Amino acid sequence: MPSQKPFLKWPGGKYRIIDRIQDHLTEGNRLVEPFIGSGAVFLNSNYDNYLLADTNPDLINLYKTLQKNGQKFINYCKPYFSDANNQASIYYEYRTLFNETKDVRLKSALFIYLNRHCYNGLCRYNSKHEFNSPFGRYKKPYFPEKEMQAFHLASQNAEFIHASFVETMQKIKKGDVVYCDPPYTPLSKTAYFTDYFSGGFDWQEQITLANWAEKLSKQGIPVLISNHDTQNTRRLYKGVGARTKGFKVRRNISCDTKNRNKIGEIFAVFQAAV
Repeated sequence: MPSQKPFLKWPGGKYRIIDRIQDHLTEGNRLVEPFIGSGAVFLNSNYDNYLLADTNPDLINLYKTLQKNGQKFINYCKPYFSDANNQASIYYEYRTLFNETKDVRLKSALFIYLNRHCYNGLCRYNSKHEFNSPFGRYKKPYFPEKEMQAFHLASQNAEFIHASFVETMQKIKKGDVVYCDPPYTPLSKTAYFTDYFSGGFDWQEQITLANWAEKLSKQGIPVLISNHDTQNTRRLYKGVGARTKGFKVRRNISCDTKNRNKIGEIFAVFQAAV
């Protein structure tokens, strides 16, 4: 069965390694994702129910709007994808409108426009929570109608919440399966792309997440975490009893398209205690 692509472009998205992730997800009643991102894992799994969370309210509002309104919302978004709108001056006008409007439907439509027209699909905000990714200069940005339709159908058994990972972990119960795709720990001191919603995600939060995963596994709830494969992450996950598996994956966030090398990633598998 072919995998389902998300409708959003997402640096660090899990579509390319979905088969690896599926190998480590066990059976259960509900899949919980405290960091939903583009939703690649949710879209390519088969659970009865889903609890899908993120700290970015714009992302969660978009998913709720598409979930509720389906094709009507898709048709509303489509006119933004025109040749006339594919220019820097219009892009920056829409970006300003996105940051100023309180209209959830309009903001959700503009989120998709910005995501597909900005540089590399980079979902970046400044300290004022203003979207500030630059124009991407693509010849003809793709309007993901089919992918949005698939998301709408898949989301009917999902609950989307704007919440921190701790708030989400507190809602988890026996019978759930948990997949965590947190902002990755940096590979170097200068490689900080963890601030996708202007809050950061520091090492203490990585520790807190690992401790929650250990706690849940001891309660009989399996947890899988993805991260960069570093000495620190290996030490952290092994220290709380996880089984780790490293592998290489190509990332597309580098400015230099000729230098997008494969980098190390790691799975931390917290098996449910019997």
